[in-house]
Amino acid sequence: MKTDVCDLLGIEFPLFAFSHCRDVVAAVTNAGGFGVLGAVAYTPRRLEEELAWIDRETGGRPYGVDVLVPAKIDASAREGGDPLAAIPREHWEFLVRLFEKYGVPVPDLAGENAARAARSGARGVTGAGATELIDVSLSHRIGLIASALGTPPPIMVEKAKAAGVPVAALVGTVEHARRQVAAGVDLIVAQGGEAGGHTGEISTMVLVPQVVDAVAPVPVLAAGGIASGRQVAAALALGASGVWTGSVWLTTEEAETPQTVKQKMLQATARDTVRSRSRTGKPARQLVSAWTEEWEGPDSPGSLPMPLQMIVAEAAMRHLSKHAESGNEGAQQLVNYFVGQCVGMMNTIKPAKQVVYDMVEEFADSMERLSALSSAGE
Repeated sequence: MKTDVCDLLGIEFPLFAFSHCRDVVAAVTNAGGFGVLGAVAYTPRRLEEELAWIDRETGGRPYGVDVLVPAKIDASAREGGDPLAAIPREHWEFLVRLFEKYGVPVPDLAGENAARAARSGARGVTGAGATELIDVSLSHRIGLIASALGTPPPIMVEKAKAAGVPVAALVGTVEHARRQVAAGVDLIVAQGGEAGGHTGEISTMVLVPQVVDAVAPVPVLAAGGIASGRQVAAALALGASGVWTGSVWLTTEEAETPQTVKQKMLQATARDTVRSRSRTGKPARQLVSAWTEEWEGPDSPGSLPMPLQMIVAEAAMRHLSKHAESGNEGAQQLVNYFVGQCVGMMNTIKPAKQVVYDMVEEFADSMERLSALSSAGE
């Protein structure tokens, strides 16, 4: 199958796989899809190492990089600010009480090591930090660079255009899509509220055709809860040129998802996710867990703006994941991760390439069925 996106990027099947795991990105790319590495958690040096590895593994096949440049962040994260100092004491105290309540050893979350990680993480969502990641990305053989949250800054579009690399952007409304096109974006990802991570409230089925009509002839990818070939066929019927997926790769063999969280996903249903600010400060769909429930509870100090909540949450989650993998029951109740409502379809562990092949085969079967239906009355 060929769509305009296949021609634009030189790929066999318009299946985009967003992942923070380089192994998933390489496996999907080598199987004929298009892997996209989520770069927000990386330092420029680490990103350089990851992309050099993907270059070697994919042998020149195109892949992409996704950066996060939110339009609104807490002032403390801007140049010269100290985001760690901006976190109220009551939030650290809440974490201590939370660990004690669930029987998890209490770490020094605000110590020097944590401080360095916090400042590095906060810089990754600023314009300056993202620009460093963009420069590293464009020094490699990437076929696409994507803005995951908000309109890409002009410098991102300028640098990408100069390098001959198309720019993609994720949107949750028609208005957002129009603004992205006006900013020079080449490819729109219309992401419905079923998606994992940062997402709006409009469903994929409703959002995609509206965005397609609003930005034509700019190509659109459908995203949000997509994990099967039947859904790929439905997305194309809605006018999309392909699909952008993320959650479905979290339970593959290659995924770096902690085993405790992976098992939770394998057992979850579509009802076991929630849009919560408890991980990043912005609404992000994730697994329901004691973590999300406690942050919505009466003793919670409330979530902080991005990136302050990210600093609090990611420091805690690294600690919780370590103890969850060691068998601590309280930590196992608390840990979670970003995932979409398609988690109810993710009930087996497979190699990433097999997921690609299964989706392609199911897509072909769906198209045959539709063709048979359309010719039945002739």
